[in-house]
Amino acid sequence: MQVSLAITGLSVAVLAISTAAGWINRDVILVTILVFGSARAFQTPTTAALLPALVPTAHLARAVAASSSTNQIAIIAGPALGGVLYAISPTLVYALSAALFLLASLLIWPIRIVRQPPRRAPITFELVFAGIVYIWRNPVILGAISLDLFAVLLGGATALLPIFARDIFGTGPIGLGLLQMSSALGALAISIPLSRWPMRGRVGPTLFATVACFGCATIAFGLSRSFALTMLALALYGAADMVSVVIRDTLIQVGTPDLMRGRVSAVHSLFIGTSNQLGQFRAGLTADWFGAVPAVVIGGGATLLVVLAGLKVFPELAGIKSVEGISKSSSPPE
Repeated sequence: MQVSLAITGLSVAVLAISTAAGWINRDVILVTILVFGSARAFQTPTTAALLPALVPTAHLARAVAASSSTNQIAIIAGPALGGVLYAISPTLVYALSAALFLLASLLIWPIRIVRQPPRRAPITFELVFAGIVYIWRNPVILGAISLDLFAVLLGGATALLPIFARDIFGTGPIGLGLLQMSSALGALAISIPLSRWPMRGRVGPTLFATVACFGCATIAFGLSRSFALTMLALALYGAADMVSVVIRDTLIQVGTPDLMRGRVSAVHSLFIGTSNQLGQFRAGLTADWFGAVPAVVIGGGATLLVVLAGLKVFPELAGIKSVEGISKSSSPPE
């Protein structure tokens, strides 16, 4: 994590220096984004694997919710603060961002893992794909990841918000900002109580119900012609997605042994990150074919079909009553 955060900070520092010196161009930005993304590819699964090593299993669900809450606060406050700072100086935005990444790298230093880490096995061809094999053999984890992957791939519609803001509601940048903020506010509103009062029972049914709510909120967003109702639908969209994220992340962390947690988290972040990007592409492509409103409604309906299919394909996931009841008996491939 330290190295990843440091590389991220240095890559952003390049943007600050090149902006201040006046030699920033497209190639500099693209190379910087490449380095930035590569560092985050290592940071994200490592962060996910680190959390269970710092928090007792009984408090893991609350820790995941608290972590998600801080992320949502950053999502809401970060762009707003960045816009204010950009009005002062573009260089200041990059410089402050670089400084915060480097500070985060230093703040990782005092963290100490008390628990003895598992013995690292020699790198083999089978070990490279061990995370994928483990997920494939574990129907609960496979079901949780698949459910979210296809729901976001088919139901993700926030990429079309600029079209709705301009063509349907006739609003400008302020209206678009309110729409974009609504889902984050909904996610934040539900993540705060989840960090204090984690779910104790009916975890599996709740996961399927929240994904279904995600699909219904997507349909409501697509059909609404009221700006206020659309904001409410997007808030429910964000809240349902947040509950799904907390349940899924907790199931993965609790249901994966220490030796496999980093590999499983890496595969998880790969699939979820890919589904988010492909979901935006899917939304744009279907909007080009059928129009923005049908694209959103079709995506929401497809999400509901994913829930029905998931109930049939992954009955083990639907039957999970509590995160503590997940078996860790599955052993990693030799």
